[in-house]
Amino acid sequence: MITRCVNGLNSKFTAIIGSQWGDEGKGKLVDILAEKYDYCARFNGGANAGHTIVVNGAKYAFHLLPCGILYQSCLNIVGNGVVVNIPTMFEELSQLDRNKVDYKNRLLISDRAHLVVNGLLEADAKNESDSRKKFLGTTKRGIGPTYSSKALRIGIRVGDLANWDTFLLKYHSLNTKLREQEGIQVDTNRELHQLKEYRDILVGNNMIVDTVALLANARAQGKRILAEGANATMLDIDFGTYPYVTASSTNVGGVCTGLGIPPSAIETVIGIVKAYTTRVGEGPFPTELTNDIGKHLQNKGHEFGSTTGRPRRCGWLDIPILKYSIAINGFQSFNLTKLDILSGLDEIQIGTHYTLNGKLINHIPAQLEDFAKVEVNYISLPGWQEDISNVEKFNDLPKAAQNYITKIEELLGVPISWIGNGPQREKIILKQ
Repeated sequence: MITRCVNGLNSKFTAIIGSQWGDEGKGKLVDILAEKYDYCARFNGGANAGHTIVVNGAKYAFHLLPCGILYQSCLNIVGNGVVVNIPTMFEELSQLDRNKVDYKNRLLISDRAHLVVNGLLEADAKNESDSRKKFLGTTKRGIGPTYSSKALRIGIRVGDLANWDTFLLKYHSLNTKLREQEGIQVDTNRELHQLKEYRDILVGNNMIVDTVALLANARAQGKRILAEGANATMLDIDFGTYPYVTASSTNVGGVCTGLGIPPSAIETVIGIVKAYTTRVGEGPFPTELTNDIGKHLQNKGHEFGSTTGRPRRCGWLDIPILKYSIAINGFQSFNLTKLDILSGLDEIQIGTHYTLNGKLINHIPAQLEDFAKVEVNYISLPGWQEDISNVEKFNDLPKAAQNYITKIEELLGVPISWIGNGPQREKIILKQ
């Protein structure tokens, strides 16, 4: 039997995957592990993701940039599965410029990644505001329409920027279709002027590359690769609470399709799970708390989206959701985040089982009509009052906090390797 590294510290290839509805705090563990890895690679999503990292008092809000960009020893990849808004990416790079973080020769973009352009941003906003359609709560960052154009084979890829004349043909063709089919009209001259400036920087600095070949060579040389997920399993286009989902593969399968990596290369998969549950936007949320406790978690946990600023709905930890996520991703371990937010509660509940129409079920209903009707069975555990933000070892946590973690492991059958107890980089406990 092969023994795998569960915490990612000694793995050749580790994937970090959100196990709930996103906003679990994936960026922090990626930031911590990236120091020990040669490559950090984003494989899905676009600027709809939001990772906030606090380092030496400086806060970085990354939407497209891999979190490894903060380490000089780490080469950062934006994979083919990502949809790239070039102006947004350069706005993020300006954060690094302000804090004098050198990223020269450390950011490479797949020539197969698709581009988000203004017409697709307008299409997203138009679809979301269409009163004939159910409000989905998208970020309006053009993600869905860009993946749609990819599937329809009318999209524009980053590699098209290498030949400006070819790019112009594809750009105008896409905008013609958007105008004729959606009634969308944008200032193409203004956008093209901006894109040409950015294109010259990207091409001039050799930032557009074949990342499939690059990562294959890296693996052949024994380099260590960290795959950074965006969004989360319950927002996956196939396995999430459809249609209240994102447009990409957010699970471990997305690592393979979004980077061109064989499944056999992935040694460790770590699921990121918040110590409670949150979700942004519409859709069923079985353990949601609409009372004062839910409001308390929202305020204490600063549960407002880093991409949109929207308030996140809050609820108790949901074990059926996590078991479903384990079934899809095969996690070696979990990183339990934001445990410190639960300090001060007299009692903490965990949703352990669902019943539907009076019968116990062991699956997540695919039909939202059924999922919205599930009732949750809970267990209650004693809370703790102590501030745990300065605790550095598991055994130094309050006994009630230790019991909470142990109970989660018992219910899931998967170990918790990392425990987050504050937003700063150093506020994390290595348990296993």
